[in-house]
Amino acid sequence: MKNLIQNINKAFDHRIRLGIMSVLMVNESADFNMLKELLGVTDGNLASHTKALENENYIMIEKQFIGKKPNTRYIATVAGKKAFQEHIEALEKLIQKN
Repeated sequence: MKNLIQNINKAFDHRIRLGIMSVLMVNESADFNMLKELLGVTDGNLASHTKALENENYIMIEKQFIGKKPNTRYIATVAGKKAFQEHIEALEKLIQKN
């Protein structure tokens, strides 16, 4: 059983992080409000989970101003996309074995 779960990535074990990466895999980028709305999470939850993914170098966070309003945009890194794909493949293999 160890071989089945060895590629499951602990960084994606929370549903919010799984959701963030899922959105970023199919979109070039997503801003804070988009992620918040799609995932139905609070500001604090989203901020802490995006920070955790940034610390793993799985996403990049870009902050800018649009007019006078701050805008935070998230982009999956190459390493993040690779790690997430490996995580999904490991989950698929686990499901197929059972």
